[in-house]
Amino acid sequence: MYTGLLHTHSSSWAITVLLFFIAYFLIKANKEKGAKIVHMILRLFYVIMVLTGIGLLIQWNFAFTFVLKGILAISLIYFMEMILVRTKKDALAGKGPYYWIMFVATLVLVVLIGFNVIAF
Repeated sequence: MYTGLLHTHSSSWAITVLLFFIAYFLIKANKEKGAKIVHMILRLFYVIMVLTGIGLLIQWNFAFTFVLKGILAISLIYFMEMILVRTKKDALAGKGPYYWIMFVATLVLVVLIGFNVIAF
């Protein structure tokens, strides 16, 4: 069960980041229907990612490093949603660089913790 959760979780991360960029560029290209569909699929992958992450946390007995990764992952989902929603509403102008910097920083941290490059 562990390997199934791990592979599902890591695959959902890769697909989530890919879908995020597809949704972002569809929104920027004013393809509203396509962007809405991709955004909904992205939200489904958020749920898959969170559920498999919780399963992995249970398997690892809530190790501090992975609890921290989970908190960072939830904040990463927040930044992704804010970028997409504010871009759609054309309200990203003032806080745009902040959200993008936080998106990149948390994504790098989550990936490095996920691959055990950073461990506590």
